[in-house]
Amino acid sequence: MITVRPRVATFRILFLGALFMGPTPCTRAASPEEYGRLRQEATRVTIIRDDWGIAHVRGHTDADAVFGASYAQAEDDFNRVETNYLVSLGRLAEAEGESALWQDLRIRMFVDPVRLQADYASSPRWLKRLMDAWADGLNWYLRTHPQVKPRVITHFEPWMALSFTEGSIGGDVERISLSRLQEFYEKRPVAPSEEERGIKPQEPKGSNGIAIAPAHTAAGHALLLINPHTSFFFRSELQMTSDKGLNAYGAVTWGQFFIYQGFNPHAGWMHTSSGVDVVDEFAETITRCGDQTCYRYGDKTIPVESRKVTLRIRMPSGTLAVREFNVNATHHGPIVRTDGNKWVSTALMWKPVPALEQSFLRTKAEDYTHFMKVSALQANSSNNTIFADSKGEIAYLHPQFVPRRNDRFDYRRPVDGSDPATDWHGLHALSELPQVVNPSSGWVMNTNDWPWSASGPDSPRRASFPRYMDMVGENPRGIHATRLLSEGHDFTAQSLMTAAYDSWLPEFAILVPQLVSAWEHLPTNAPQKSRLAEPVALLRKWDDRWSAQSTATSLAVLWGDGLLERVRPLAKAEGGSLYEYLTTRISDGERLERLDSAVSRLVHDFGCWQVPWGTLNRFQRINSDLTQNFSDAKPSLPVPFTSAIWGSLASFGAKRYPGTKRYYGTSGNSFVAVVEFDQKVRAWAVSTGGESSDPTSRHFIDQATRYSEGNLRKVYFYPEELQGHVERRYTPGE
Repeated sequence: MITVRPRVATFRILFLGALFMGPTPCTRAASPEEYGRLRQEATRVTIIRDDWGIAHVRGHTDADAVFGASYAQAEDDFNRVETNYLVSLGRLAEAEGESALWQDLRIRMFVDPVRLQADYASSPRWLKRLMDAWADGLNWYLRTHPQVKPRVITHFEPWMALSFTEGSIGGDVERISLSRLQEFYEKRPVAPSEEERGIKPQEPKGSNGIAIAPAHTAAGHALLLINPHTSFFFRSELQMTSDKGLNAYGAVTWGQFFIYQGFNPHAGWMHTSSGVDVVDEFAETITRCGDQTCYRYGDKTIPVESRKVTLRIRMPSGTLAVREFNVNATHHGPIVRTDGNKWVSTALMWKPVPALEQSFLRTKAEDYTHFMKVSALQANSSNNTIFADSKGEIAYLHPQFVPRRNDRFDYRRPVDGSDPATDWHGLHALSELPQVVNPSSGWVMNTNDWPWSASGPDSPRRASFPRYMDMVGENPRGIHATRLLSEGHDFTAQSLMTAAYDSWLPEFAILVPQLVSAWEHLPTNAPQKSRLAEPVALLRKWDDRWSAQSTATSLAVLWGDGLLERVRPLAKAEGGSLYEYLTTRISDGERLERLDSAVSRLVHDFGCWQVPWGTLNRFQRINSDLTQNFSDAKPSLPVPFTSAIWGSLASFGAKRYPGTKRYYGTSGNSFVAVVEFDQKVRAWAVSTGGESSDPTSRHFIDQATRYSEGNLRKVYFYPEELQGHVERRYTPGE
């Protein structure tokens, strides 16, 4: 939680014009002395690019490997590296203007640069060395690539690494409403965004993780599926190796210096976004005490705390303006909105040093026991973990940062902040959390759903834990994975890959019979009875499986998207389950009307309603822009799999864009790997599109076909595996 100084909530804006076009306190040029030091540091690092463009970084120390990894990431996509830190530091408005102001303020309520610098100064020596090397690698890249023009950050400081310590897509802070935040600090009504209202289509953020014990594999080796679902090109793929025991391979979120989802020679870890409640709101009773604004807490009246937050905003003219806010807070956390006559504060985890320690140290864990020793730092708030190791141990682990609360309160809504009984009372011990270790079922999995089905009959018992251990329930991917794992046996790496791309869509197995029933109950002479007879017949005989050739998949997805338009705002407003609303809150008439609309749309766009899914559903990468402008006139590839919403394990979140008739994907499968823990680890992987953001590079889109086909390539983990596959070997800065 945040601690701030007392002041009343206000803001003011200053236009500084050209005075602020020069370096800010976080930007400076490298001195000649620093140049010499960075050059010497670079000589201790070797980067090998394989024939997929993937960087295999080796250094003498872990810090050397970090230097090389940050340099290699900058080579592949410096824009994404810098953008991630503009976001995490609350400086995005310096590049993108007023539209990013409230996102910056939301971050800066927790990220205080002065505090981060103090945290850096007091960090363990080994961690400081890594942060120093991280900044050095990025600065060496900028020094040796003068043609690269950063949008804002021209020099990285080591403490900045503490602003971005957890590689998930979307941190805990994103649960805070931007419109309500703006409404509070500008003291005026602000319309919620389409995203906040549930109108704007959104692909679920999440992932799939599966681990299978040796007794349930054909070769007697543990297997691990790593399958994060994120926005595309959100992470790079690389290997980090040192002479001090570091040897990790996998997906790295742009700009971070640890393998977020991956494996080493002995163990592997896969993170999935969790439904545990670790972000709570407290309704504060505000009053006056003398000339101060105060809040009630038990029988006390405590002054509201405040601190000044200064944000820079790039104006349309290119000049910078400064906007100052006085951010209010209670002991629960910063004030983020109002609820009637109450102020609402938000409590969430903010432990940057332990979080960064845990994120790096787990990459060196050699077995389950070692992994759990690292987990004792309890600085992971948002990730379930699926774990496997070469000893044959597998596990499902809940996030380790789980505040202990009184379960009689409903923390899905703001609780009474004046009642001390609603407070967080320390953290649950690791032994008190849902987990599964070496189950007799022989498998563990998670698909961003509840932990109560993590291992079939060996799953944790829901009644044994507080309600706040899960707030999202089950999802169709969980049902899908459970069926595959319960029915499967003697898994191989290849059969696990096949399972990861299994084509069943369990949600349509529920929805389509409802549609058929609605059609059957139409009067014989109803116009829809004859008009929809053929589309209903197609869906009735469909096997609920996607394929590029399937016309039923196209019809079902367009129809389903229409149903989502209807129920998503309701589920968002009422806090209900989207899947429950799809099955219970839509009338028969609406189901048929949405099918009518889907048929009409296909006929309008393609001339007939029987359109193969691969014709409609496409992957396209045109340039390196963070937001792509899709075009039906430009090259694209068919993608057979669908959105995770429908229960597809292989996820491709696609939709129609302005000016397009086809669907184009921007999120879903972003890195897929299957790992087998034999005497030597073996792995196969694929990344969306390719490793490079440069459209002129052969690695810009060289994995796209493999991606769309689910055809994973061999990972070159050991030096002997790299032989014959080396494209370039160099020292950073050559």
